[in-house]
Amino acid sequence: MIDILHWTDAQKAAFSKENLHFTHDLDKSPLFTDEALIALIDRYPRDKLEVFTMGYDPTNWGQWYLGRRGNHDGRALMEGVRAGRLWLNLRKVNHSDAEIGALCEAMFAEIKAKSGVSTLKQDLGLLISSPRAHVFYHLDIPLVTLWQIRGVKHVYVYPPEAPFVSDHDLEGVALRESDEQLRFSPEWDAQATKVEFHPGQMLTWVQNAPHRIVNQDSVNVSLSIEFMTPKAIWRANVIYANGCLRRWFGLNPSMSKSPKFLEPFKVIFARIVKMRGGFNGNKSPLKPRFTLDASKAEVLHFDDGVEVPTAEKQAA
Repeated sequence: MIDILHWTDAQKAAFSKENLHFTHDLDKSPLFTDEALIALIDRYPRDKLEVFTMGYDPTNWGQWYLGRRGNHDGRALMEGVRAGRLWLNLRKVNHSDAEIGALCEAMFAEIKAKSGVSTLKQDLGLLISSPRAHVFYHLDIPLVTLWQIRGVKHVYVYPPEAPFVSDHDLEGVALRESDEQLRFSPEWDAQATKVEFHPGQMLTWVQNAPHRIVNQDSVNVSLSIEFMTPKAIWRANVIYANGCLRRWFGLNPSMSKSPKFLEPFKVIFARIVKMRGGFNGNKSPLKPRFTLDASKAEVLHFDDGVEVPTAEKQAA
C-alpha cells in the first residue's frame, strides 16, 4: 500500500508529542476536484453543513458568525466561497461519506503502522473557505492534524501555556463553559511557529496548542482531523477535573505545577463527574446571525442588531 504521508524516522518517533510538518499527495486526489467537492456537499446532510463568515480584526473573535445556507446547492456554495467571505465546515464527514471514511481509516492505519500511536475518536472535517478568510485564535481539546489540499494559508501555532492560554481558560473549553476562541494579543506572533501552508503539506501540533489561520489570495480546501490517544484522553480528563476543582471548591490547580501523583485521582474524579451528568457549563450554542442571499451565496444579509464586519483591520 502506498503511504499517504512522507515519513522520516524523527517524525515516526515524535508523532503526537511535538509540532510536526509533513508532506503528502492528497492535493492530487480526484476526491478534491471542484466537481467532486460539489457532489460531496450535495451528499452531505443539509442540516449538518455549517456556513460561517467572520470579521477582519484578529482580536475580535466575537465576529465569528454562523449563517443560514438557504436552498443553495453545492455548486452555488462553491461559487459563494470564490466570490465572498465564507467558511464552509463539513464536520465529521468521514462518518457520513464512504469515500472520505475510507480515506480517514487509511490515514490512521498508516499512523499506527509508522508511529505505533493508537488513536480513538477520529473525526474528519472538510473545510472550504474564501480568499483572505481566517479563523480566530483558539484551541482544541483533542489532537489535530491539518492537511492542505488547495490554496495557501498562514498557520500560527502557539505554546499551550501562559500567557498564550491560562489554566482557567483551558478548563473552560474542556468543560464546555466557553467557546474554543480565546483572547489574542498580536505580540504573541513573535513566539509562534508560523508556517506558510501550501497544497501537499500537513501539520500536527501538541495537544491544546492555541492556533489561528489566515487564508491568502486563493480559495482554500483543507482537512481538519481531530483524534485522541490514551495519553491525550488522560490529559483531557485532568484538565476537566482541574476545572471542576477550581469552580466547585475554590482550588487553584495547575497543569504545569500541580503534583503528577495526583493525576490518577483527578482522572477518576473527572470520570465520576461525567457519569453523573457532567459539569453544567451553560455554554450557549451558536445561533445563526446571517442568511445567504437567495440568488448569490456570496451576498450576506445580517440579522438586525448584528455588528456587521468592516475591513478596517485585516488579519496578517
